[in-house]
Amino acid sequence: MQIALAAQESQRGVILQPGALGDCVLTLPLAEFMKETVCPGGVDIIGHTEYTGIFPGRSCVDSAKSMESVELHRLFADKKEFDLSDGDPLVFAFAGYSWIVTFLGGPDSDFEQNLIFTANCSHSAEVMGLEIKPAMGYGKHISNFYKEQFIEQSGLSLERQELVINTSLIRPSQADLNKGMEILAELGVMPLVQPVIIHPGSGGKHKCWHLDNYLSVAETLRQEEIETVFLLGPAEAERFDASALEKIRSAGKVLSNLPLAEVLSVLSCGRGFVGNDSGITHLAAVIGMETVAVFGPTEAKIYGPTGSAVTILQSRDSNFSSGISEELQGQVVSALLK
Repeated sequence: MQIALAAQESQRGVILQPGALGDCVLTLPLAEFMKETVCPGGVDIIGHTEYTGIFPGRSCVDSAKSMESVELHRLFADKKEFDLSDGDPLVFAFAGYSWIVTFLGGPDSDFEQNLIFTANCSHSAEVMGLEIKPAMGYGKHISNFYKEQFIEQSGLSLERQELVINTSLIRPSQADLNKGMEILAELGVMPLVQPVIIHPGSGGKHKCWHLDNYLSVAETLRQEEIETVFLLGPAEAERFDASALEKIRSAGKVLSNLPLAEVLSVLSCGRGFVGNDSGITHLAAVIGMETVAVFGPTEAKIYGPTGSAVTILQSRDSNFSSGISEELQGQVVSALLK
């Protein structure tokens, strides 16, 4: 009995997630579900550590490994030609996992079949390739789509209830809070002042609410004597011209090109956040801060951020990324001031 219990508790899982920050954050509910049901020994993630490196110690993810540390490209070979030698590093890379989930390759792909072969060279393991996006007409959150696929492929008699997605899946540490206060103090934000963080960018321009809307929101908040800090990354630095950047500097304080861990630190010190459909918005939401997400063409019901204090405002305006919307500005301000 004790041997069987020890064997169960030692079961570990790993998720191969090659996506950007938003994709990685949206995978956290699946990681938590796996840990609670079949992987009590822990769940790791293999992906781009520039995004996933903030997970260990702050979330259910126990370790984050770089995709470059594993020769995953070899698994894309034709399954008829794939082979492994004795002592192959690929075998050792997956030897410790009883459950392996991959968003690379897709279900029934050569990648998945080669991964199954690799895992079974050392032990018996459950390997499953998940679809990244649901079919047209799927009406639930993407986190439920991942969970449903996992349950179906695992063959386990697990309940199909929808995931609870209003919890804080990333918990900033005291060190994060201290670092955030230090960064804000260097920026000139007075001690104990919790600013509203504004992130006006996203990976896709079509997802970005026009900058002038954010500038107007910042001005309204200033009139309410609320400090604002604009958070800009490399994408915004490239997208905004000198005139736009000058307008941003005139509207509020600006932080540019921070490492992701420092972005998390700053977010943990804010009173609220507003941004587009972006990875930073998803991050703000899952750390539990008051988050207002402004969605344009993306379906928020499926891809919206999850957290304990999230307001999603979905705009259907055709000029979402190119025009001014005073009505939506008012809704954003009201949500931030509630």
